[in-house]
Formats: sequence, structure tokens, C-alpha cells
Amino acid sequence: MNSRVVLQGLEFFGRHGVFAAETELGARFVVDAELHYPFADLNDDLSGAVNYAEAYSLIARLVTEERFDLIETLAARIARDLLAAHARLERVTVRVHKPGAPVAGIFRDIYAELTLDRDSTP
Repeated sequence: MNSRVVLQGLEFFGRHGVFAAETELGARFVVDAELHYPFADLNDDLSGAVNYAEAYSLIARLVTEERFDLIETLAARIARDLLAAHARLERVTVRVHKPGAPVAGIFRDIYAELTLDRDSTP
């Protein structure tokens, strides 16, 4: 299957990280989500599709209202919750970017990426 809908560059303010300052000050997080499901034969009706506005809301809630030490854990939670919320999804790929990660050095971005298939989700 090669069909997907991509939500790219979703930006949120969150308080994720292992350091106290990350929890107190918060930071910008960017999320990409690839929603893989068959849509070549849709009859142009939202009821047969994955509602990406609902997917966006789910991601926004997790990033802004919950707190995780690791962006890896946040990515996994987003992926599992998307699969649970949308029965038509067969696979999701989630990237959680932390462009302001507290790392001594010059870098453009640090991110965690996870791909989960529906049949491999615990």
C-alpha cells in the first residue's frame, strides 16, 4: 500500500524533557505524522477516510496537555493513539522534532521517529 496523508510541521508548545528547566520553561516541538490507509477507491466522502482534523487534535492534545521525559515516548504514544482512534489506519509514522534540544553544539534538528503497523501494535 502506497497511499498516505501527511500532516507535516505541526508546531506546539510543550514541556517535555528530563531536565527541570525543560519542564518549567517549555519549548517548541514539531510533529510530522504519516497516516497510511487505502484511499484509492474512496467515493469522496469523509466517512470513509481518516479525518486529519481529528488526527491533528489528538496530536495537539498529547503534545500540549501531557508531559513526557523522552520524545521517543511521546512519538510512541502519538502513534498508538492514532491507530486506536482511526480504524482505517494500517500504519503510522510519527516524528517528534525537538529543534531546541538542550545539546551543546550546533544542529538544525533532533527528532525521534517511529513507524507502527496496526497488526504489530501491542
